[in-house]
Amino acid sequence: MEQTPHTCPEQNRRVVCLGGGNAMPKAVLEGLKKYPVKISAISAMLDSGGFAGKERELFKTNVAFGDIRRAALALSDAPKEKKELFASRFENGTVLANAYCTNIASSFGAEERREELKEDLSIPNNREVLPVTLDNAQLCAQLENGQIIKGETNIDIPKHDGSIKIKKVFLEPEAKAYPPALKSIQEADLIVMGPGDFYSSLSQILLVKGISEAIRKSRAKKVYVCNLMTKHGETDNFSVLDLTLEMEKYLGQEIDHVIFNKRKPSPLRVANYKKDHPELLELVKFSEILNENKFIGQDILTDRGPVVHDPDKLAKIILSLCKL
Repeated sequence: MEQTPHTCPEQNRRVVCLGGGNAMPKAVLEGLKKYPVKISAISAMLDSGGFAGKERELFKTNVAFGDIRRAALALSDAPKEKKELFASRFENGTVLANAYCTNIASSFGAEERREELKEDLSIPNNREVLPVTLDNAQLCAQLENGQIIKGETNIDIPKHDGSIKIKKVFLEPEAKAYPPALKSIQEADLIVMGPGDFYSSLSQILLVKGISEAIRKSRAKKVYVCNLMTKHGETDNFSVLDLTLEMEKYLGQEIDHVIFNKRKPSPLRVANYKKDHPELLELVKFSEILNENKFIGQDILTDRGPVVHDPDKLAKIILSLCKL
């Protein structure tokens, strides 16, 4: 049965969502798509490890399609069976949807090719998925001891001493933004960044040439959705304020609003979640003296199960900012 859209505080607002991995699609896109807003999801494209790395090599493409696939599936209105088919893997480990995307990699901007993907996945006209770049680049991190770590996967799953902090991340070589992604930012009313792994996912989007500049020039409100837990090798001991300051450093501008979780799940619930995600360390801490006009602390957790964002709770908060 088709869902009836909720009432939105501002009809037909243009919301741009930046992120990668599973976090942003599940936490933000799954909730926002229930409202009559225009959604542009800009996906990270520089995954380099595991199946993503194999697919880049197998299909001879500059970029990886895992993150854009997740965003497309999150925005899709296709039946569950069709989504599962698009997410299924072949014997060689590649994903059907990723293989499909490689057919349009060399000319992703061709409108007819993009429309094919939207049609096959039943993505309505008010939703679109855009790559942040189509250039071949590698995410690199410089640690505080001077060591350079190359490759998104090596930052995401550290083989080095993960207790050594990341000093900065950069792209090698430089990557240019995909023009329609820049256009969506220019036309946005609201720009939502995150949640997701800060250095291995979000930062690579902000590092693409033209993206941060476009966000800074945009008159849209800039919103950062904070992670729920810290991650080994990336954000050990980070607080809400630490994450925000790091985001603002790479953006080159202060963020208008930061949404963070204020509800503490039970220790048992956290322990059970960490069994499947040993890389996660602890709940992100926050101070009670944060500026409430900027820092919006609320219960944004699902009621039970894994320690993840509730997309419906999050969508209501995000869209309430349309009125401010």
